Amino acid sequence: MKNKEPNWTKNELKIYILLLCANADSKIKKKELKLIKSSADEATFKPIYKEFKKDDEDTQFDKIEYVIGKHEYTHEELNDLKRDVFKIFNSDDKFVTNERYLEKVLDNILY
Repeated sequence: MKNKEPNWTKNELKIYILLLCANADSKIKKKELKLIKSSADEATFKPIYKEFKKDDEDTQFDKIEYVIGKHEYTHEELNDLKRDVFKIFNSDDKFVTNERYLEKVLDNILY
């Protein structure tokens, strides 16, 4: 991992994952950003968003995988996260190829 290993809470990780999902089509739309911000306070969102923007894709996946391994998730928590991921994917009423691919990658990381 290029950057320091993150020590995020589950909510911070969720924000990071949702940002990755919003960026699946290489552009985070205002509607997606608003949806992500609705699940976090500004003090939590801002540093995670700043870090996300400076990370390349490999680093993003490495960080997600690392932090997932640090937390124990219940089946219900994973289902809730997956629902949130689909809210982001479907916020523009399209489910494009990049989003389908990312869904599969995240499934492999999360489960």
